[in-house]
Amino acid sequence: MRLVFAGTPEAALPALDLLACSGHDLLAVITRPDARSGRGRTLSLSPAKVRALEFGLPVWTPASVRDPELQSQLAQLAPDACPVVAYGNLIPPAALAIPAHGWINLHFSLLPAWRGAAPVQHALIAGDEITGATTFRLEAGLDTGPVFGTLTERIRPADTAGDLLERLSYAGAQLLLATLDGIAAGTLTPVPQPADGISLAPKIDVADARLDLAQPAFAIERRIRGCTPAPGAWTMFRGERLKLGPVTLRGPEADPLPPGELRVTKSRVELGTATVPLVLQQVHPLGKKPMPAPDWARGVRIAPGERVDLPPGTVR
Repeated sequence: MRLVFAGTPEAALPALDLLACSGHDLLAVITRPDARSGRGRTLSLSPAKVRALEFGLPVWTPASVRDPELQSQLAQLAPDACPVVAYGNLIPPAALAIPAHGWINLHFSLLPAWRGAAPVQHALIAGDEITGATTFRLEAGLDTGPVFGTLTERIRPADTAGDLLERLSYAGAQLLLATLDGIAAGTLTPVPQPADGISLAPKIDVADARLDLAQPAFAIERRIRGCTPAPGAWTMFRGERLKLGPVTLRGPEADPLPPGELRVTKSRVELGTATVPLVLQQVHPLGKKPMPAPDWARGVRIAPGERVDLPPGTVR
């Protein structure tokens, strides 16, 4: 089939690589515009754009797929399908209608669970034991289209969002290729999503990643894993943001520690929660590189009973 691929971050690369080397005809890549990042505000290309240029493919970077020029270019190419992996932009109905077989999205959850921009992060924060990936045809609703295929993936106890997304991106690339092969062969028909089991996974921003240390330790640990590597779970220490992760939980035999209070021994740094203390493995102070928690604690000389700053409204 004639394909135009849409994707942006690293998670899109396994699928882009596989499709570029498949028996399908990859015509072009749509990705987000170049963006400025870092302290120097250097203009950077999306990972998908970098890879597409390496393949010698035409790259389109519209601010919106509503752009009439983009839609005209797409119509002229007349693709049979547009595979999508983490593109990061809504596809309007006029563009959805252009490819003969529609836009085929690879979504990193078992739909209808975790519809939205951050399915992997929300699955971890919620404590799910199983997740997966789904290929489905895009329609006007948010991740509501009919499903072509799924795969399942066990969530491991120490998985971060980065770990889990990496595994799903590679397994999902195979699922996407198999889906496109089935569509081309006429052997695959999508089925509607069930009406029950729907959950939403909106984007997690920096404010969402702030830790509430008055919660149970297990909930805090899940949020840390779900926000790693981005945007990074954090709290405040001496008036500056401090990112945390990974962490482990002490057992029920551990001496209790008030929420937010730090306890330092020769070998570890503990942080109090509503239940058992957390053992900090790594911390990332503002403006510095990540470091082992004991090294950080020795450097800042934590006083007995000193606390990180709790979110506003927390009872100390």
